[in-house]
Amino acid sequence: MDIRQRVVIDAGHGGEYDPGAVFEGRQEKDDNLRLALAVGDILENNGVEVIFTRVTDVYDTPYEKADMANEAEADFFVSIHRNAAAEPGTGSGTMTLVYKEEGLAAELAQSINRELARTGFTDLGTFERPGLVVLRKTQMPAVLVEAGFIDNPEDNAKFDAQFEEIAGAIATGILDVVKQQEENYYYMIQTGAYRIRSLAEQQLEELKSEGFPAYLVLEDGLYKVRVGAFKEMDNAVKMEQELRRNGFSTVLVHGPAVY
Repeated sequence: MDIRQRVVIDAGHGGEYDPGAVFEGRQEKDDNLRLALAVGDILENNGVEVIFTRVTDVYDTPYEKADMANEAEADFFVSIHRNAAAEPGTGSGTMTLVYKEEGLAAELAQSINRELARTGFTDLGTFERPGLVVLRKTQMPAVLVEAGFIDNPEDNAKFDAQFEEIAGAIATGILDVVKQQEENYYYMIQTGAYRIRSLAEQQLEELKSEGFPAYLVLEDGLYKVRVGAFKEMDNAVKMEQELRRNGFSTVLVHGPAVY
């Protein structure tokens, strides 16, 4: 199954100077890395392209992690953490943090929360944390998962005993949203992008006069002229070849079809 979506998986904290929360010698950075790698493996086995912010015990700033995701032009960003309470042993359960509780980020958070609740963890809900850099500076839907409290022995016992189930739950929560998005994605051929609408309309009329199913999209402040919307890449490539034979410059794009 080739889903063609790109997900950045971030193991929170890391390196010598940022262990994250620590409880009875247990360091959050280690749990985060182990869980992030397991989640990423499941996603890759399901056709998702995965980029890890780290695969060893190294430290990158939250700004650097956000830059990694932005430069990769990822579709989603998921940061893996463990929680800690002001007083050890008083917190229990899982939660997911978002910059703002709306749109795809909220859908992703709710999906992950729902699947983690199936493992027996208490679902503490979704919370807005606009001050977190990895949620604020990423240019794609981003969430931060708190997989139980590291300062709660019962949560730690569950984390260890049901590790594969927990990794599978997070991955399933991600996959459900990724697959839903992929169902709404199409291959389209773009023949131009203009700041001036009249220029875009001129090319639009030219395409229509030659029988091509062309339309305009306003995106990123540009009027983009596109042709067709195909589920299969092969069909889009055939249309692109025909457009080129008729003298049009083309770029194949993949994403939600907006008319």
